[in-house]
Amino acid sequence: MSKKRKKKKKEKKIGLGFWKTVKNNFWALHFVWSMSKSYVIHTFLTNALGYVQWVFFSAYFIRFLIQAMTGGESVSSVFFYIGVVAAALCLWNIYDGYFGRVVRPLKETELYQKMYSALYRKAENVELECFEDAEFYNRYTMAVDNACDKMTNIVRELTNMICAAVAGISTYIFMYQMDPWMLLFVISPVIGSFVFGTIMNKLNFQIYQKVTPDNRKVEYVNRVMYLSEYSKEMRLSNIFHVLKRTYNEAVRHQIRTVRSYISKLIPNAFLQFYLSYTVIFEGLLLYGAYQTMVTHRLTLADLSILSSMMIVASWILVRIGNSMMNCIQNGMFVHNIRTFMEYEEKLPEDTDGITPDAEVESIEFRNVSFSYKGGKEIIHDLSFRIGKNESVALVGHNGAGKSTIIKLLFRLYDPDSGEILVNNRNIKEYQLEEYRNLFAAAFQDYKIFAFSVADNVLMERKVDDPKRVVKEALTRAGVYDKIRSLPKGIHTVLTKEFEEDGAVLSGGEYQKVVVARALANPAPVKVFDEPSSALDPIAEYELFQAIMEESRDHIMFFISHRLSSVKDADVVFMLEEGRLIERGTHEELMQLGGKYAAMYQMQARNYQPDDTDWEVEWNVD
Repeated sequence: MSKKRKKKKKEKKIGLGFWKTVKNNFWALHFVWSMSKSYVIHTFLTNALGYVQWVFFSAYFIRFLIQAMTGGESVSSVFFYIGVVAAALCLWNIYDGYFGRVVRPLKETELYQKMYSALYRKAENVELECFEDAEFYNRYTMAVDNACDKMTNIVRELTNMICAAVAGISTYIFMYQMDPWMLLFVISPVIGSFVFGTIMNKLNFQIYQKVTPDNRKVEYVNRVMYLSEYSKEMRLSNIFHVLKRTYNEAVRHQIRTVRSYISKLIPNAFLQFYLSYTVIFEGLLLYGAYQTMVTHRLTLADLSILSSMMIVASWILVRIGNSMMNCIQNGMFVHNIRTFMEYEEKLPEDTDGITPDAEVESIEFRNVSFSYKGGKEIIHDLSFRIGKNESVALVGHNGAGKSTIIKLLFRLYDPDSGEILVNNRNIKEYQLEEYRNLFAAAFQDYKIFAFSVADNVLMERKVDDPKRVVKEALTRAGVYDKIRSLPKGIHTVLTKEFEEDGAVLSGGEYQKVVVARALANPAPVKVFDEPSSALDPIAEYELFQAIMEESRDHIMFFISHRLSSVKDADVVFMLEEGRLIERGTHEELMQLGGKYAAMYQMQARNYQPDDTDWEVEWNVD
C-alpha cells in the first residue's frame, strides 16, 4: 500500500462518521440532562423565545404596520398593538437578563462540578494500567480538556439548531407565499455549511488529535518553569536548554502539522464562506430588486418586507449551519469523553466481592507470572508464602521485579498466570476497596500534597483522635520535632503551591512524613518501598528501628537497595529478573555465599575505611 493511501486511510480512521457524531451529540445532551434538567430547559426556552422575537419583528410585525398604514387602520389600534408587543418584549428582556446573569452562571457552576466529579470518579475507577498507557492517557487528557465547555456548547448549539429549524420553516413558508423561487437560494448555504463545513470540521479534528501530544509537552514545560521543586536543577545545570528544545520542537511540530493541512483548509474555507454567506445575501437582494424594478411582481412594500425576511432567512439558515457544524465538531471532541466514560474497566476500583477478615494470617504467591501489556515477562513463576507478623525484605538489582510484586499484591494489576492468596483465598474474590484497606504503604515515588501535614499523614482516614495519631506517627518517623517548629505545627500546609507561608521540607523530611503516613494507618500489612533513600546512615538506622518495631504486630514488606537495613528481617527474598533465586534470613544467605552475600559484601566495603575494619565487622556479624 502506498504512503498516500495509508495516510488517507489513517485520516479516515481519525475522523468520525456523521451519524456517530450525531449520536455523540445526543449522548452529551442526555448526559447534561441527567445532571441538570433545568439548565437544558432554560437554554431551550431562551433560544426559542429569541427566534420567536426575531421572526415576529422581521416579518409579521413589519407586515402588520405596512398593512395598517396602507389599509386605513385606526391610530389607536396600531398603538395598542405596538404597546402589547412592547410589553411582551419587556418581559422577554427581563427573563433573558435574569437567565444570562443569574440562572446560567449558577447552573453552569453546579453543572461543571457534577460533570467533573463524574469524570474524576471514572478516572479513579479505571485500573492503573490505563494511566501507564500513553495512548489511553492521551485519550484521557483529550476527554478532560475543556470537557464541560464542550458539553454545554452542545446543549446550546443543539437547542439553537432545533429552534432555528422551526423558525426557518415558518420564515420560508412566509417567503414561499410571496415568491416560491426564492427558496432556491436556500441550496447555497446548505452546500456551504453542510458539505464544506463538515470537511473543515474533520480537518480541524484531525489537526487537534495530531497536536495533542505536542500540547502535553508544551504544558509540561510551562508547568516545570514555575514549580519551585525544579528551580535548583534549572539553575545548576543546562536542563533549561533541554526544556527549551522540547518546547520548540513541540511548537515546530504543531506548525508543521497545521501547514500540512493549509492546501486543504484554504479552498474549503473559501467555498464554505462564499456559499454560506455571499450567495444567499447578495443573491436574494438582487433577485428581490429585479422582481420589483423589472418584472413588477413585487411592490416596494413587498420589497421592504422581503428585504427584512431575506436577512432573517439568511441568518437563520447560516446559524443552523453554524450550529450543526459546531455540533459536529463538538461531537468529535465529545467522542473522547464518551469513549472514556463508557470504557469498561478490566480491573474496576469498585469491584464487588466478599469482605476480607480484619487480620491477615498469610500471604501466598502461587506460580505467579506477569508482564506489562504483553511486553517482556517481569515476574516468572514466582511462589512464596509468609505468615502473620513476619517481616520480608525484597532485595535485588533494579528491574528485578520488587515493586511489581507489590503492585500485584495491592491488586493494581492482576497476574497473567498463577494466583495470589490472602488468608488462603484468591484476592480476586475480595471487594477491592476493602481488600486494599488491608495495606498501608510508603512508596519510593511518593507524592506530597499541597495540604496540611495532618492531611498528608491521615489521607482523609477517620480516626478518633486525629491530633494524637498524627503526633505519634510523626514522632516514630523521627520528624515531629521539625513539624512542631513550623508556624502552625501539624496544620502547616506543605509546599508553596497555594500559600506563600507553606512549608518546604527537605527530601529526607518529606520521606519521613510519608513513612508516618504508613505508620499512622492500622492496616495489618505494611509496605515500605525504599523508605530511607534520602536519609543519611544514622537517620536511616533510626528510621528502620521504628519500622522494625512496627513489624511486631504486622506483616511487613520492605524494599531497600541498602542491604545493611534488611539484616533484621525475618526472611530475605533475593530477586533477579523476576525470579526468586535465594531466600532465607540474613545469616543463612551470608553462609550460603551466593549473590546476596556478594552484593552485601560489595556494599559493606563502600562503608569501610580499609580491609582490616571490614574483616572486623564481618567477624562480628
